Amino acid sequence: QEVRALLSAPTLSQPALLPPWPPGKPFQLVGIVGGHSAPRGRWPWQVSLRVYSYRWAAWVHSCGGSLIQEQWVLTAAHWHGAAGDIFLYGDTKLLRVNRVIVHPDYVDATLGSDVALLHLAEPTEYSANIRPVKLSSFSDDITPRDQCWVTGWGYVNSLPPPYRLQQVNVQVVENTVCEQQYHNATRHHHQEQRIILEDMLCAGSEGRDSCFGDSGGPLVCKVTGSWTLVGVVSWGYGCALHDFPGVYARVQSFVPWIQRQMQKHS
Repeated sequence: QEVRALLSAPTLSQPALLPPWPPGKPFQLVGIVGGHSAPRGRWPWQVSLRVYSYRWAAWVHSCGGSLIQEQWVLTAAHWHGAAGDIFLYGDTKLLRVNRVIVHPDYVDATLGSDVALLHLAEPTEYSANIRPVKLSSFSDDITPRDQCWVTGWGYVNSLPPPYRLQQVNVQVVENTVCEQQYHNATRHHHQEQRIILEDMLCAGSEGRDSCFGDSGGPLVCKVTGSWTLVGVVSWGYGCALHDFPGVYARVQSFVPWIQRQMQKHS
């Protein structure tokens, strides 16, 4: 199945969910919760991976990603895509993805290592609306005090393109707090098994979150004055529910692997 991507987002395929569903919590198919439309060019690294819809005779949104170098996109490993064409938001040029590199430790989003790299056959041409995002370094200390945003198009029901990119301001939740919140709700299923791993990061609050369809998209925070990619939308229980923050792949945990792959395949 051929794939294209639109620079500036996230997936019709839903992010992983921990079974079983918490009692009394309705299943929702929506995108960014509690957010609003993003101004054009505000998040110039946002990528939309797209598949062709014969219903709409158009390339429709499938998954999100982030442009991290002129020929590299970071997304979620649980997105089941293949090399193909991508379309960059803010431009009209089609670029081919010639390689998909899934993290070797990935098995399931809830088990960590939920990251993948897409290598573009040709470099992108930077502009006001197309620009890479800085990767979080291992020394970055991301805290609830940081200004953080998650963006995406999410699950757009049966609507045809074009879609309006959505953005929402979220608060990072410390891993120990997030672990306790998830463990309290699922202890009869997970017992002493750890849920929130070291390579994960939690963010969101009641009424503000990423959701189904936002997989692979970016969580960015202002770190020393610069927007920095700190998380990749991965999994969670529901959307914007009390005591259930969204769970992201922690980018700083994967920077050495990302750099090795880019050096090896560039």
